[in-house]
Amino acid sequence: MVRVEMCAAVLGVVVLACVLGAGADGSDHKYKEGDYVPLYANKVGPFHNPSETYRYYDLPFCAPEHPKDKREALGEVLNGDRLVDAPYELSFKEDRNSKVLCKKTLSKEQVAKLRDAVAKDYYFQMYYDDLPLWGFLGKLDKDKEQGDAKYLLFKHIHFDIMYNDDRVIEINVQTDPNVSVDITEDKEVEVEFSYSVTWKKTDIPFEKRMEKYSKSSSMPQHLEIHWFSIINSCVTVLLLTGFLATILMRVLKNDFIKYSHEDDSLEDQEETGWKYIHGDIFRFPPQKSLFAAIVGSGTQLLALAIFIFLLAIVGVFYPYNRGALFTALVVIYALTSGIAGYTATSFYLQLEGTNWVRNLILTGCLFCGPLFLTFCFLNTVAIVYSATAALPFGTIVVIILIWVLVTSPLLVLGGIAGKNSNTEFQAPCRTTKYPREIPPLPWYRSTIPQMAMAGFLPFSAIYIELYYIFASIWGHKIYTIYSILFIVFIILIIVTAFVTVALTYFQLAVEDHEWWWRSILCGGSTGIFIFFYCIYYYHARSDMSGFMQTSFFFGYMTCVCYGFFLMLGTVGFRASLLFVRHIYRSIKCE
Repeated sequence: MVRVEMCAAVLGVVVLACVLGAGADGSDHKYKEGDYVPLYANKVGPFHNPSETYRYYDLPFCAPEHPKDKREALGEVLNGDRLVDAPYELSFKEDRNSKVLCKKTLSKEQVAKLRDAVAKDYYFQMYYDDLPLWGFLGKLDKDKEQGDAKYLLFKHIHFDIMYNDDRVIEINVQTDPNVSVDITEDKEVEVEFSYSVTWKKTDIPFEKRMEKYSKSSSMPQHLEIHWFSIINSCVTVLLLTGFLATILMRVLKNDFIKYSHEDDSLEDQEETGWKYIHGDIFRFPPQKSLFAAIVGSGTQLLALAIFIFLLAIVGVFYPYNRGALFTALVVIYALTSGIAGYTATSFYLQLEGTNWVRNLILTGCLFCGPLFLTFCFLNTVAIVYSATAALPFGTIVVIILIWVLVTSPLLVLGGIAGKNSNTEFQAPCRTTKYPREIPPLPWYRSTIPQMAMAGFLPFSAIYIELYYIFASIWGHKIYTIYSILFIVFIILIIVTAFVTVALTYFQLAVEDHEWWWRSILCGGSTGIFIFFYCIYYYHARSDMSGFMQTSFFFGYMTCVCYGFFLMLGTVGFRASLLFVRHIYRSIKCE
């Protein structure tokens, strides 16, 4: 046990070092006049398809003689970043009026490629001293009267850079539609690309230079909406709390009084209620191995979410800290696999399971399996499209090594620790030899209607915040109010637990003792509502299109919704188990 604790402590230090060090380039960001400041071109792609991005030099831009790729961290590669030397020379505090970058004769094929890019609103992204900058490649100029359209390619870029003493504070890009070339027709075009640079002094300190990118999510009108979301969620929690308090204080109190009478009348013996199934309430569910695997995986995902929120609150995931979130997700998921192994194996043995090794394998594959299959398909799609979302072979090897050398051993160690815990299942009532027959129930007490009722309330507590999260992940907006998001997450957990407990009570009240799987399904049903919201968001709130973007959106969001199902299903079951143990411990079970 001491060894396990020591390993956990060492691994905790390792994960913090890995995550906090993500995105660091070792530069002190201090320059003298005339010094070289690194400028990297990252990627290009359709503005409305954030996953469909390509390498900068896939388009016929001016390029240095020997462009070098920047060495990137794991999270940057997972994020689709492919940084390479840009051709522009933006030396520190050196203005340039207009410098010719290069002269190119674009072939018909290159013109057609650029015209297609302009038609799809292609943008480019670069990083100057780790500050992001964007710009559009061109403009589609439509003539409303004649109905014609001109495809204009911008050939001049102006960089407006602000500095404070010896540090770069801000950079903006401007393009002038008047300085462009017409690429509407299929013919060779000669283009002279140029750029200009202006340096301006500012009083903004270096420590606050990234605040510009987070201001949009902290604007007063946005904050009002976020606080409205929290108030809406809190009202839901208060109503549910009051509802459950009524059940616990009035209904259950009356039940306890009625069931505690030793001299029951004949009429009382013929009454129905949750006491009369005490011999079946703790009868173990079918498919024990799968059930325990869901509880183990859900517990791990809950721990993962909590760790990510803690890192976000302390400021690790500041805007455009390239790849920090993906690095944290990979590393923390690997390190928390021991939680899944311990929880699943321990609970499986409590359910009197025998093949704990098979249960451990199922636990390891329950979430990773579908995620791996989805990744293989989407990575193949990205390779076909030659997109930056396609992971290099070396990165895939690194991920496999993390899974083999970290995730799997910790999963096995957790399983062994769970096996050796020798924890017995605590049931206040003895289970009878033969199960009690469940009386006929109306249709609305079946599983699917109960899941619909259980998922609606938790979803209603988070749906306002979901839009901002989706706009950040699948758009170009920035989300930085992690404290509000964490409050909403806590409310989601509380509402899920309360709703599942309430539905479990109603299920037991009509003598339906098969509550184990029902609590998992009802708790996790919010994940299904989130998936339906994904469909709504794609068709009604976004302009995403194309096979690749559609595949990436629904592929990865299906995995996310599946993760929510496992996590919230576990929360629902744990809450229901505590509730059931409490009420049956309070009565006399014969």
